Amino acid sequence: MKDLIEALDKTFDSRIRLGIMSALMVNDAVEFNTLKELLDATDGNLASHLKGLESAAYISVQKSFNGRKPMTRYKATRQGRKAFESHIAALEKLIHFKP
Repeated sequence: MKDLIEALDKTFDSRIRLGIMSALMVNDAVEFNTLKELLDATDGNLASHLKGLESAAYISVQKSFNGRKPMTRYKATRQGRKAFESHIAALEKLIHFKP
């Protein structure tokens, strides 16, 4: 049982981080405001979680302008995709654990 728990990635402990990665796993890139609305998060809370994922090299940031409007988009990195898939696999093993 201890091995099952240790296989979980603490980076994904937050529901916000799980939501961010879930959205990025099925989309090429997602804008900040879309994530904010999807996850019902405040600017500061979402930004904090995004920084954590970026620090872990699980996501990358793309900044651009649409006319004069700044756009910030996020993508899951290869490392982030692999880590999240491993985390989900560990969760599934834990859910299906039978002593």
